[in-house]
Amino acid sequence: MTLSTENILLIGSILLFLSIIASKTSFKFGIPSLVVFLAIGMLAGSDGPGGIYFNDPKATQFLGAVALAFILFSGGLDTKMESIKPVLRTGISLATLGVLITAFTLGTFSAYILDIPWVDGMLIGAIVSSTDAAAVFSILRSRSVGLKGNLRPLLEFESGSNDPMAYFLTISFIYLVQEPDASLVSLIPRFFYNMAVGAVCGYAFGRIMIWVVNKIKLDVEGLYPVLVLALLFFTFSFTEQINGNGYLALYISALILGNSNFIHKKSLMKFYDGQSWLMQIVMFLTLGLLVYPSQIVPVLGPAILIALCLILLARPLAVFVSLAFSKGFNFRKKLFLSWVGLRGAVPIVFATYPLLAGVEYAGMIFHIVFFISATSILIQGTTIPLMAKWLHVSVPEKLKRKFPVDFELKEHSTSELVELDIPDNSPAIGKAIVQLKLPKTSHIVMIHRGNKYVTPNGETEILARDHMLVMADSTETSTRIREIFGC
Repeated sequence: MTLSTENILLIGSILLFLSIIASKTSFKFGIPSLVVFLAIGMLAGSDGPGGIYFNDPKATQFLGAVALAFILFSGGLDTKMESIKPVLRTGISLATLGVLITAFTLGTFSAYILDIPWVDGMLIGAIVSSTDAAAVFSILRSRSVGLKGNLRPLLEFESGSNDPMAYFLTISFIYLVQEPDASLVSLIPRFFYNMAVGAVCGYAFGRIMIWVVNKIKLDVEGLYPVLVLALLFFTFSFTEQINGNGYLALYISALILGNSNFIHKKSLMKFYDGQSWLMQIVMFLTLGLLVYPSQIVPVLGPAILIALCLILLARPLAVFVSLAFSKGFNFRKKLFLSWVGLRGAVPIVFATYPLLAGVEYAGMIFHIVFFISATSILIQGTTIPLMAKWLHVSVPEKLKRKFPVDFELKEHSTSELVELDIPDNSPAIGKAIVQLKLPKTSHIVMIHRGNKYVTPNGETEILARDHMLVMADSTETSTRIREIFGC
């Protein structure tokens, strides 16, 4: 069957519906829904029983770029600055140095195993060098994995911010493959220009988005998501037009927008969260249709070795080197960060760039990258809760969000509801609330302790592993509260 104007909506709606139903079932068995989306696409494709013929890397790349833009933007909107401030330096180190180490380690190994030129091997390393935002966001949230300390914000910040580096490396090594006389040194000024322009555009357009959304005063509320969509795509395309990093600009602009006050904030964030899920499904289905499983078989042996190298050598090396001077991350936490370096659809999207550029080994690279991504999601994604428990970095079940009421603050409210897990080494343990000298503009609403809920007063003593809900009037107040409780 060939996709056409007449049947594309029919087939698309059926595949979309099947993906959603299948993902609901997959949660019960601990299988990441992203694997299900890929599998349905492969089953519907040319080599599967569906027999749908789809061989259009250009259309796939376009859909992938649009989907990744939505996913990064949604991830940035949902990221709280106060949660990533403690891990900002560590996250940037992982998103840059970590990506570079992964690319060079895996690229060198790939060139040796496949017996291809080093530059072509480096192209494989560059394509799979970043962790996938869609995979990390969806698996951590859908599996409700509770992690100790700053592990969760670090993982989410790293996965949302390291795609720009991988994108730059991919484009750069395609350039080096096509221009054999060019040198690695020539990439250095391009790198700084690309990242600097992306960062500046991201900050500038983030501020412009806030001003436009708050000042334009549209008569129809439903037009606000469309307005932000226009600004989103303009930010990406304008930055790319002046040779900046469009993905970096998108993520930074979303961070700025999401951590500011603007009208219809909650509805806009919910809209883009839904769009992010839609884009994930569409992207994985399309990539599943594009791949030919029969073409993976000839490269299965090397692909397995490269995948093992990534999981067991390249990613751990990148984590341990990047976090060598970072405090608060012991050996077990670093080992867990190494294991949760999930690869997903982004590397497969990046693997379409060599196909369109006419690189000699592009077909082989695409199918090897597909196998690596599928293996990473299936093996690492399904074992995240198990590894967290085994390495003692997971939050005990009783400390996860146990409050029976779903609180939602009104639009434009500067107040925040903060949930805190009191660590064993908290300086507040053993002290009465009145002794803690909390900000006057804050209030402890409720404490979950053991199997019961405690309504606190000034004499209530703080115990280790208390789980509390605190109302703060501002971000500054919530930050001060975290410091007092050592969270």
